[in-house]
Amino acid sequence: MMIPKKLRRLILILGDQLDAQSSAFEGFDPAQDAVLMIEAREESSHVWSSKIRTALFLSAMRHFAAALELRGWPVIYRQLDVQCDASLSAGLQAVLSEHAPQAVCCVEPGDMRVRQQLENTINSIALRADSMPANRRKGLKITLQWHDDTHFLCSLPEFRKWAGKSASLRMEFFYRVMRKKYKVLMDADEPIGGQWNFDADNRKAFGKAGPQNVPQPIAYQHSAITKEVLSLVEQEFADHPGDLSRFNWPVTRDEALIALHDFIKNRLRHFGPHQDAMWTNLDFGWHSLLSSSLNLKLLHPLEVIQAAEQCYREGKVDLPSAEGFIRQILGWREFMRGVYFLDMPKLKSDNFYGHQNALPKWYWTGNTQMNCMKNSINQTLANGYSHHIQRLMITGMFGVTAQILPQALCDWYLAVYVDAVEWVELPNVAGMALFANGGRFTSKPYVASGAYVKRMSNYCQGCKYSPESRSGADACPMTTLYWNFLDAHEKEFSGNPRTALMVKNLQRMSDAERSQVRERAGEMLSDLDAL
Repeated sequence: MMIPKKLRRLILILGDQLDAQSSAFEGFDPAQDAVLMIEAREESSHVWSSKIRTALFLSAMRHFAAALELRGWPVIYRQLDVQCDASLSAGLQAVLSEHAPQAVCCVEPGDMRVRQQLENTINSIALRADSMPANRRKGLKITLQWHDDTHFLCSLPEFRKWAGKSASLRMEFFYRVMRKKYKVLMDADEPIGGQWNFDADNRKAFGKAGPQNVPQPIAYQHSAITKEVLSLVEQEFADHPGDLSRFNWPVTRDEALIALHDFIKNRLRHFGPHQDAMWTNLDFGWHSLLSSSLNLKLLHPLEVIQAAEQCYREGKVDLPSAEGFIRQILGWREFMRGVYFLDMPKLKSDNFYGHQNALPKWYWTGNTQMNCMKNSINQTLANGYSHHIQRLMITGMFGVTAQILPQALCDWYLAVYVDAVEWVELPNVAGMALFANGGRFTSKPYVASGAYVKRMSNYCQGCKYSPESRSGADACPMTTLYWNFLDAHEKEFSGNPRTALMVKNLQRMSDAERSQVRERAGEMLSDLDAL
């Protein structure tokens, strides 16, 4: 459809705002308004974005634009390989120069960097207009209108009111408020089953036999659009990490609904017990694989929550599995978004422990002798995905004990995962995995020795390193660096009820043993790339 000659509103839709019910579309008039979507190179290069993540965003964006055009809406779509916009700002400026709308409308971005860039772009145009004679200002008086993101179940003002001035926030209490508000898994004013949280029932390992009868996720047929995007990404980002040969993520609303139905029907009933367990070559297990569709806004969180609750009420899934899954969406997901906007920009530079080590090169290749890291990273590079325990207790936990600069590891997470948008990635990594904000919403650092990895996986089998060894040539880096971390923070941890037992175990070691741990840890920390 032709772009209106006199443009009232330009609706800018970002790559993670593919919501057909977006608040930015309220009052849309195709005779006066148009939609703008921009593929900007910077969005794949400000962090070294994996090919899989870039391909998912671009394919989903192009499909969404095509769906809007089928509505009969005018769409200005700037392709990476046609207009070659270096940044969102460059693309926006080009369109504003050509079409001169009265207003640019956009839903609140999930990345403060993007919001600042868009505001700077509009402000620079306003400054130019102010310096011109009145007769030359036509088309330069453009307003930027932000719309609330109605995709989420807790508005930002609502979250700020809940958080108040508390220095310490806890997701569990927020989650209970949300359960009551949306009447999810509730029996009048009480939680079904008599308790709010069944997490203790959902921490089982697989045992020696390993995972059994694991259903495979849906395989999606690549459309012509997706095939074109995969070829484009391979060409334009050839040196970026990741492997497109196994690309298999929903890129449309219809595919996302298929993914939701498949999870509810085939995996939710077995999701709970082993959601924390890991196993070699088990890429997905019974996990939902819905986070990318939720974060692109192809799915609404409430429809996902209601589908899981209905499955429980129909007797098709037990309460621990249903509650554990729902808590991730109604609890953690909403909580992370609230924390991000509450604590930015400080959150981005937080470094509670003052860690400064560079990110090991093998985070980008998987070429490490640690089987747990090798498996988790290779899975990530192959699929753009690993589950929450692989992120928290493998790649994240190592980042803490290896004293890696938090910002370096946060950038890695943002780059490699298909579901990564800064609003959810940054608080999860900096705040939860790395404790970089000093326990703003966690009561202790998430650290453990190689014994945890051995208990929850088979990664230790055949590994060069021994999870039981704290020092010596075969000492497991997870183990050595864990004890070294406790040793360095002994006083602090002894005063925390959640970590006091760890310190008591540390204090059972002789001075000689602790000295050996420090020495071996020093060797490891001096050359993390060699591990």
